[in-house]
Amino acid sequence: MAAVAAALRHLALGGRLAPHGRNAGAPLQRLQQRRGLRLSAPAAVQVTVRDALNQALDEELERDERVFLLGEEVAQYDGAYKISRGLWKKYGDKRIIDTPISEMGFAGIAVGAAMVRLRPVCEFMTFNFSMQAIDQVINSAAKTCYMSAGSISVPIVFRGPNGAAAGVAAQHSQCFAAWYGHCPGLKVVSPWSSEDAKGLLKASIRDDNPVVMLESELLYGVPFEMSEQAQSKDFVIPIGKAKIERQGTHVTLVAHSRPVGHCMEAAAVLSKEGVECEVINLRTIRPMDIETVEASVVKTNHLVTVEGGWPQFGVGAEICARIMEGPAFNYLDAPAVRVTGADVPMPYAKILEDNSLPQVKDIKLLYP
Repeated sequence: MAAVAAALRHLALGGRLAPHGRNAGAPLQRLQQRRGLRLSAPAAVQVTVRDALNQALDEELERDERVFLLGEEVAQYDGAYKISRGLWKKYGDKRIIDTPISEMGFAGIAVGAAMVRLRPVCEFMTFNFSMQAIDQVINSAAKTCYMSAGSISVPIVFRGPNGAAAGVAAQHSQCFAAWYGHCPGLKVVSPWSSEDAKGLLKASIRDDNPVVMLESELLYGVPFEMSEQAQSKDFVIPIGKAKIERQGTHVTLVAHSRPVGHCMEAAAVLSKEGVECEVINLRTIRPMDIETVEASVVKTNHLVTVEGGWPQFGVGAEICARIMEGPAFNYLDAPAVRVTGADVPMPYAKILEDNSLPQVKDIKLLYP
């Protein structure tokens, strides 16, 4: 104890413990453990999805002068959801551009800019409005590289809130993951956490292909822990790679965007009942990381997909088909199960809206 006390006095006076062999610093560590203290890894911070997206845009605008943002109210108003807060004041009118209410028009401007080597980020106030620009997204952005035999790339990001929000009814609540995931030539990403949002947006901006980034309005204000690595300006998440958010051995739960959180909650509840769920956050819809799903199914022998979109021809349907067609099918001990949104236009009344979307109880009820 005398040696430890001396070491602590030395530290208090501004000195450092000199390393000495393999167990250097061990007395101090033992003292900390005895007193209920523990050495921690570099501290993570709590960052909302909104701020993570803002960081990603800021860092990429600073990194590459070809990057610019355009959309409705993105500049002087700081964005309808404040994703672009402060960027107009920092980068000016030429880099942060307010547009008229004409998705077909400004999406076309963005696609044309991408064809001449700029890197536009085209924000839709909601992806429901992207239907006004579907010809630009599909026929111009997605197909040009193929139709030009690879001579013209279209490095553009279409981003904005996707899927259900709260009380905005049928015309503002659709999930477009299956719509855009169906189209060759596009990459489609769908973040859940703040790290997902930052890493995937930076990767999308740097990609030479058109990328559709489907965010969730209901997650913008939600804080997630962001690691020290993710706080770096060099942090990117590879497009096309899923993440195992929770290890398990009894059943595989696969989801993207907000339903990943539902799966995590359901897994925590089921764990207390002896059912260990492996939760996979897809992160990318196209190209889909089916290998990670297959490896999990081989381990757990059960598969449940969870999504907020409609059931017919959805993301879950594609996952189930790919598992059936691949080697993991022989490892299933029961049919795969889909948990989806109800096959109806979104109702306005809150109780009907809640019952039209997957809930934690819907996942848990699969294991009564």
